[in-house]
Amino acid sequence: MTQEPQQQLRWRLPKQARSRERFNRILDAAAELFVEVGYESVTTDEIAARADTSVGGLYRFFPDKLAVFHALVDRYLKQLGEVFANLHTDGTTELPLEVYISNAIDAFDEFVTANPAYKTVFVQSRLVSTEVMAMDTAFNQEIARQLSAFFIIRQPTLAKTQADLLAAVTVEAASALEIFSLTREGNFQQQVLAETKKMLILYLKQYFPN
Repeated sequence: MTQEPQQQLRWRLPKQARSRERFNRILDAAAELFVEVGYESVTTDEIAARADTSVGGLYRFFPDKLAVFHALVDRYLKQLGEVFANLHTDGTTELPLEVYISNAIDAFDEFVTANPAYKTVFVQSRLVSTEVMAMDTAFNQEIARQLSAFFIIRQPTLAKTQADLLAAVTVEAASALEIFSLTREGNFQQQVLAETKKMLILYLKQYFPN
């Protein structure tokens, strides 16, 4: 994922280790509170108290609550970017298509399970800020760029324009269904992810028959 240029960030990035620890504590506290009571009901005072810091300490990094929310989204997207980067190694180019797609969807599901606040934050983000949608779009574009390169390694005869198209369709379709799955619970959520795997396998097998 390509992150927002630093000069456009709504928050100030810490440089010292102690400041980074406080910065991350604030994000952790915000994530907990957004899950517990929702974005609209949380105050910066409550976030600071949960993070065991002063409101002034919070404002050193974040001008307002929305900036905290944006920084939390940014952190999740960076972490997800690392998850997907790990799917594109030398060894994975030889995996059967079904295994690769299953691994990708499972990796997303495992990330959501390991980060319970992710689901709440991204469901709420559609109501909180249009800027988050721009961040999500940039993330999808970067993942599609990586996937296109992966497709060409896997199938060297594939034209770049075709690989770009396949990657964009794959990422946007998977993203839409993954977001849909986040709005549901339990068994239905897992069924959506299972159907996503089937759909992507059928789509991509036309271009990667082997």
